[in-house]
Order: sequence, then structure tokens, then C-alpha cells
Amino acid sequence: MKRALRTSLMVVVLFGAWSCGPRQTERHSEETTKQSNVTAKDILGNPRYQAICYEGYREKSRGMQPTLDQLKEDLRIMSAMGIRILRTYNVRDTLPHAANLLRAIREMKAVDPSFEMYLMLGAWIDCKNAWTDQAPDHSVESEMNEGEINRAVALANQYPDIVKILAVGNEAMVKWATSYYVQPSVILKWVNHLQSLKAAGKLPKDLWITSSDDFASWGGGDASYHTEDLVKLIKAVDYISMHTYPYHNTHYNPEFWRVPSEEMSRPEIQQIDSAMVRARDFARSQYLAVKKYMHSVGADKPIHIGETGWATISDGFYGAEGSRATDEYKQGLYYRHMREWTNAAGLSCFYFEAFNEQWKDAANPDGSENHFGVFGLQGEAKYAMWDLVDKGIFKNLTRGGHPIVKTYNGDIKKLLREVKAPPARANPSVKH
Repeated sequence: MKRALRTSLMVVVLFGAWSCGPRQTERHSEETTKQSNVTAKDILGNPRYQAICYEGYREKSRGMQPTLDQLKEDLRIMSAMGIRILRTYNVRDTLPHAANLLRAIREMKAVDPSFEMYLMLGAWIDCKNAWTDQAPDHSVESEMNEGEINRAVALANQYPDIVKILAVGNEAMVKWATSYYVQPSVILKWVNHLQSLKAAGKLPKDLWITSSDDFASWGGGDASYHTEDLVKLIKAVDYISMHTYPYHNTHYNPEFWRVPSEEMSRPEIQQIDSAMVRARDFARSQYLAVKKYMHSVGADKPIHIGETGWATISDGFYGAEGSRATDEYKQGLYYRHMREWTNAAGLSCFYFEAFNEQWKDAANPDGSENHFGVFGLQGEAKYAMWDLVDKGIFKNLTRGGHPIVKTYNGDIKKLLREVKAPPARANPSVKH
């Protein structure tokens, strides 16, 4: 009896597997086709496709690459929060992070065909002698750039259902990037190369090509950037990916940040709330400046925010002894304000960034560059994410075995005890 029952059960299981198999295969094929047909034009500026900057490094050195399982952990967390577009930064052969991320996404799609995640794939661009003991030569590009572009092309062709955007360089034209910046002619050269590959059918025809750089590099600031090559570049890209950092400007250009005299009598929390609205407006003003310059040169391309963010710890310019910009409360407000503005305006905002990365300033644990994530290294949900924790969207998700829980144990009073209002704005009528 037991043997007969076991045989019958095997027949049922085998029949079920056989009968469901073709339907599952067909569904997978339909989902793959659907996602292959999704284009950058469809997802950029679409609030259903939220964007974020992501690198999954958890250790103090990028030599310790995140594993596929770690990448998948992060992908589940980001997907749960509504993220559908990730931005990466390089495709170095010694740093296979982007290639591994693409593999992780494809494997997750194989298990769940409805899983949806796309990439803005970055190719890092340097000048000659960048990151060496020799003086950088900003008029000549690194011989490494060609290999970087070729690897990006190969990955875009290997994963056309995932890679929807290629970005040539990251802050590669802005002149404060003294270790590695190049002239716009270098970026233009590679953008034109990629556009020619598209025209020849050697890249997907709907793949969008851009460069991701500071608002000043796109003509929104100092007139020294207004060159013929920049105009050609604006006309060559499919859209402009611009960076804006009110956070850094709280130190370098703080007039917008400091509390005006008419607000000094208000409670500190109101001063902070007003300052964060001004920070949002500062970012918007840089976007409008780029848009104005673009129109002035006879171009009309989409503009999206390729990078913006707010750190939560700083022992430097942005901490309690500096501009007082740094804490989780301010980050949470900035995150919300930027999402609300860009969603309403039909812009994508690649918020920087998903998770803290401690390699960026490994010798200084309290350096601000280590603390831009909306999650900590162990998946701690910072204030910007508290409402999503309350909604239960991270239930059963972990990072490194740690559940996703609120920082400060969710105690807003405890958080606010560490929050300081910006310094007062200087009174021009007072003589020093």
C-alpha cells in the first residue's frame, strides 16, 4: 500500500511539474521580453521607477568584493523600498562589482520573472597619471579609459534587459576633482563613440548615453566651463545627468544655509525645517541653471539628477563645529523633499546612496564620505527609512544576518537631542 501510494504521488508530482513547466517557461519569456522592451525613456522621470546610487561594499577595502548573496540581500531591500533603477560607477577588471551585480539581478529574475531592476552603468574616466605619484595631466586621458569603455559595452550587450543607460565618467570634468579630471573633449570622444556603436547596431538602439557630472560641468555655474566642446557634448548625449550637493555647500557656499535673522526667535526645530526647504530649493536652483544654459546653446535634452545626498555623521566641515549640517533628521528631510520635488517635476533622482560604505575614508570612521547611506552597514534603517519600517516592507529581510530595524530604536526624541540648527546668518549691518 505504501509503495503504491508513493508511486501514485510520484506520478502526480511528475505530471504537475510537466504541466506547469511550459507555462512557467512561457511566463519567464514574456517577462524577459517585457523588460527588454522597457527603455530609458520609459523609466527616467517615471515615479514608479525610483532610482538610487548603489555599491555594495561592506568592508574597509574594495578588495573585499561583496558576494552574490550579499548583493541579492541588498537588491531585496532596495526593491522593497520601491527602487527600480540603480546607478553604478565603474567596470574595472579588478573590481567586478558591476558585473557581479548584473549577474545577481539576472539570477533573481530567473527565480522570479516579475523581479524588476535596471542599471545606469558607469564607466570610470581618468586623466593621465591619475591616482599615481606623478602629477595628473588633465589635458591627456588615461590609457585605461578605452578598456573601461569596452567592458561597459560588453556588459550592455550581455544584459540588454537590465542595462538601460551608459554613463561616461563620474564627476570627470569638474575641476575640483584634481586627482583625475579630464577635458570635455575626452568625454565627448567616448560619448560619440558609443552613439556610433548604437547607430551601427553594435549596442541596443534604445540605450541612452550620458555623462554624470557636477552641475557646474554642465554649464550651470562658472562661465569658465562654457566651452565649445561642452556645447557639443550637451548635443551628443541622450540626456544630462547632473549632480547637486547642497550638503557640501553648507560649508563652501553657506549663504542659503545659515538661519536668517527673522527666524532666530523661532524654535530650533522650525529653523532646521526651514533650512532643509532652502537646501531643496538650492538643488532646484542648480538644476534650473543647467537647464537655462542648455537652452541658451540651442539644445533641449531631458535633465535628471544623477547624484545628490546628505551624510549623517561628520567630524569635519559639516559637523557640530562646522556647518552643523550632519545628522539623520536632516538627511531624512532632504531625502523626502528631493523625492517629492523630483517626482512631481518628472525627474529621476539617483539618491546617494543606499548603504554606508566604510572604504571611502577607511582611516577615519567618522568621515562624512562613509555615512551617506540611508541604511547603515548592518542594515540599520536611518530616519529617512523609518516610515517604511513602520509599514512592514522590510519584514523578513536582513543584511548580514541583521534584521532591518530603526536607528535610535525609533526614538525620535533621542535622535533630536543630537540635532543642531544651522549657524546664524551674518548680519551685514554689524561691523567687525
